[in-house]
Amino acid sequence: MNSSLRKPARTAVEQCLNLQSTESCAVVTDEKRKAIGEALYRVASEISDDTVFLRYPPGEQHGEEPPEPVAAAMAGADVVLAPTTKSLSHTQARSEANEAGARVATLPGITEGVFLMGLDADYEAIAGHCRDVLAQVEGADEIRVTSPQGTDITFGLGDREWQLDTGIVHEPGEMSNLPAGEVFCSPTTADGTFVVDGTMMPHGQLEGELLEFTVEDGLVTEIGDDAVRQQIEEAAEAVGDAAYNLAELGIGTNVAVRDLVGSVLLDEKAGGTVHIAIGDDHAIGGDTTAPIHLDGILREPTVFADGEEVKLPREE
Repeated sequence: MNSSLRKPARTAVEQCLNLQSTESCAVVTDEKRKAIGEALYRVASEISDDTVFLRYPPGEQHGEEPPEPVAAAMAGADVVLAPTTKSLSHTQARSEANEAGARVATLPGITEGVFLMGLDADYEAIAGHCRDVLAQVEGADEIRVTSPQGTDITFGLGDREWQLDTGIVHEPGEMSNLPAGEVFCSPTTADGTFVVDGTMMPHGQLEGELLEFTVEDGLVTEIGDDAVRQQIEEAAEAVGDAAYNLAELGIGTNVAVRDLVGSVLLDEKAGGTVHIAIGDDHAIGGDTTAPIHLDGILREPTVFADGEEVKLPREE
């Protein structure tokens, strides 16, 4: 095991998940993330003898379901840690594990560098920033986001609830991405334009390039990038308009993330950023199931809740 991975692994297992000696733990990974999976397994197995290590081939798309034996192990564990190449966050397997009472942390697309940097943070402070943002947006009927790059989009929230991703996963049925730090919601509808200038797959970090999207009645109608369009069109072959669903509005709260690095997992948590996602939202309070969930990150957003500007967390 890479010894440098031990410290962030301990943070994840002990501080974030609070694994106990009487609990079971499943570490789910793949060949490309094996070193991180092994680090988490070593730390977890020192705490609980009831710890298993599961590895399967990387999926083709984020949100693709894992093999049935992996899903069964997730549902049967008290704690699940999933450092995988393709995200398990928006899968039925993850949802069913939570419904069975598991505490789940997904680490989609995690690299050793992001693991080392992103888990070197004060998660109690991150939780405080999440609560501050939630207090400003909770109960608003509309959220509007603008940016100097040309974003001007309004989200209708209906009865959808905001959720917190604090990294503190101590209660049965809770889940978080790691590294953590965001407040997010699946809107009922959206209209306008958003322009991604930060990070978006398959590109990674954008260097001066802007990706523009038009949204009407909650569906993306124009996609100003060939590579992103191809991903969505391929998903649409299976699920139709669900692939074009405006799935998520998220606000980053992790002020320890000072610079974008090209990892969606880390960059969407950066304090003061906004991310907007296309595709699946059934796992975050929506009603759309799709084989993709594509996040695009905005570096310089201004957010308004029912017309009042929201104070976003920034580096201190």
